[in-house]
Amino acid sequence: MAGYLTTHVLDTARGRPAAGLTITLARIEGDRRTDLARATTNADGRTDAPILPADRFAPGAYELVFAAGDYLRAQGHDAPLFLDEIPIRFHLAEDAHYHVPLLLSPYGYTTYRGS
Repeated sequence: MAGYLTTHVLDTARGRPAAGLTITLARIEGDRRTDLARATTNADGRTDAPILPADRFAPGAYELVFAAGDYLRAQGHDAPLFLDEIPIRFHLAEDAHYHVPLLLSPYGYTTYRGS
């Protein structure tokens, strides 16, 4: 099985998926950051396809950046916001399905390696 990466975002303050949130994926090599993909969450809070598909998978360091501030402003939260961009840096080491969800509220977030 080739490795791949998926993600999704849940708006815990509203109790539903976070639709319309932009996510950027980058590969990290030393001090160099290379953007690989950009996607927007659908009505289920997920990207329509893996953000890192199997044909582009390689072990290494990666970073997902969630545009939380843009999403929260679109939901009617006033500026200045506590959260803006949420970077999550992690390592992919083996050919496997990696899933990195984000549980988001206006004043905090949680993430974990999902399934």
